Amino acid sequence: MVDRLVNSEANARRIATVENCFGASGQPLAIQGRALVGEGVLTKMCRKKAKPRQFFLFNDILVYGNIVMDKKKYNKQHIIPLEEVKLENLQDDGILKNGWLIRTPTKSFAVYAATATEKTEWMSHINKCVDNLLKKTGKKPSLEHAAVWIPDAEASICMHCRKTQFTVLNRRHHCRKCGAVVCNPCSSKKYLLPAQSSKPLRVCLSCYDTLTKARANMGYNIPVDKVINQDSSGEDDSEDEMEDRADGQINNIMENLSLGEEKPTFYGDTAEDSKAATHSEVCGTSEPTSHGVSESVSCNTSSSATDYGGGGSTDCGGSTDCGGSTDCGGSADCGGSAD
Repeated sequence: MVDRLVNSEANARRIATVENCFGASGQPLAIQGRALVGEGVLTKMCRKKAKPRQFFLFNDILVYGNIVMDKKKYNKQHIIPLEEVKLENLQDDGILKNGWLIRTPTKSFAVYAATATEKTEWMSHINKCVDNLLKKTGKKPSLEHAAVWIPDAEASICMHCRKTQFTVLNRRHHCRKCGAVVCNPCSSKKYLLPAQSSKPLRVCLSCYDTLTKARANMGYNIPVDKVINQDSSGEDDSEDEMEDRADGQINNIMENLSLGEEKPTFYGDTAEDSKAATHSEVCGTSEPTSHGVSESVSCNTSSSATDYGGGGSTDCGGSTDCGGSTDCGGSADCGGSAD
């Protein structure tokens, strides 16, 4: 089914829409042989709190970003090669339900779906894409993956010394090897973790001792480490801090976002999607056209952004079938440079 999507006009338009919604801050996504398999909102567990993120599953990469304007504009684009991805199931824990881990050599994190059914759909489609990609390329799955960071809220004191109380002045830091929340003195050294970065990264003293001993036992010289004499979290944890600032600039719109209102869309799963994937035109009118679905949805095809009428068989201007579910408005909403 993915092979049928790859060469379809519908797939090309969907990918163009995603590119437009990320704007100039995003990377080009349209390459030969790439297909958009599915998309939807998942809750990503960040270091400070859980936050909604828009995810796009392609047949070779997983893309996600911050939601600036629902279905119209995203920023902080992240691209993860699927050949590096390993999924791990998470058991429900209180209010944290329908979750799983997305693990890669450079970064690992937990995500949560709105329902158990959506969790199953996401995991099934991602695993299928990973398996197909590894078979196609002949590559072996990654054996080493980055640690999942423990959220800040789960540690009121340093997890290494068990003494330092975290305050505004005594900031939290994360060990890049084990993911523990530690104080500055207990993470005062850096170690080279090639899978994560070309530069030495902050690690806790326990992991540093373990890594250096293991390297010495293998007959290698102990690597040159960098001692952190002062709090350098502004540089070390810059990605998460930048995401926090970006979230704060959305005027708290996302605070009241309900993730259960809209289900994820996976293309090519039904006969209707298959029909749309092979159609020669998608929303091929020059004026906004109303789709024949239960709700009236505008299709601003005068720009490169395209609306898709998901669900049943839909009509877009008489003879054109639109086989997706993403509404990305016009170019005025999507085409600008994202923050």
